[in-house]
Amino acid sequence: MVTLRDKLKGYLPDNILGMVPTSFDIVGSKGKAVAIIELPDELEPYSKIIGEKIMEIHKSVKAVYRKMGERKGEYRVRELVLIAGEEVREVIHREHGYVLKLDVTQVYFSPREATERQRVAGKVKPGENVIVMFAGVGPYAIAIARKQPLVNKVVAIEINPVAYKYMVENIRLNKLEDKILPILGDVRLEALKFSGFADRVVMPLPKGAYMFLQEAFGSLKPSGGVIHFYFWDREDTLFQRGFEVVRKVAELKGYQASLLEARVVAPYAPHVYKVVFDVQIKKVGI
Repeated sequence: MVTLRDKLKGYLPDNILGMVPTSFDIVGSKGKAVAIIELPDELEPYSKIIGEKIMEIHKSVKAVYRKMGERKGEYRVRELVLIAGEEVREVIHREHGYVLKLDVTQVYFSPREATERQRVAGKVKPGENVIVMFAGVGPYAIAIARKQPLVNKVVAIEINPVAYKYMVENIRLNKLEDKILPILGDVRLEALKFSGFADRVVMPLPKGAYMFLQEAFGSLKPSGGVIHFYFWDREDTLFQRGFEVVRKVAELKGYQASLLEARVVAPYAPHVYKVVFDVQIKKVGI
């Protein structure tokens, strides 16, 4: 297969060709998709030709955006700048038999986590109640309800009103209104309404999920349950700190925490990774 670097030979100086990323995100269907790429400052003068070559390789891509800075604010949205193509923002993304409609410039969504969503969905048992915090446009909630049709109820909480609007539409598009309850609001407030409800809590917010562990524990059934806890960590301390964070909160709440699984979800930056901890929570004495 022809790579992006292959396409750019002769267009970029040889000394910076190696800086061209080997991967980028494509969000959307074969009919209309967008590509989102992260470029170092050295490649900024060549951003347009890079975008055009991406579109040559991937015929379905109608727009190429460059990531600008970190995700910011409580909505976790990153600024994107169009570098090639037309200004397509709203797309329908397909993965594992369901669809997700979204505006790439206004909501957080990672196509790279499709496998992780399926992994978590595969853990859900018939009859369970699940809470998905920071639910976005609904990918985790929809993956769970599609893969485990016997789930009792999935409560999906999202604070970004734009993401919430798309989540409601995605639930409808996938015909899951009877399984997923979308909630617009702050997890700190909305989770209180589901005290003792959940068999399982999914926390797919690696930067800051630890600040919502109190709410996660409060949402679990009195006997306990499972928490899928996401965390950023450096390569040299990988898998060391995340579980300990959950264990300490469990101890304060009178629970025992047991690690079921820990794994890398995706690289985030050089020597920094998004990791997940599946933790079994049991009330002490039960």
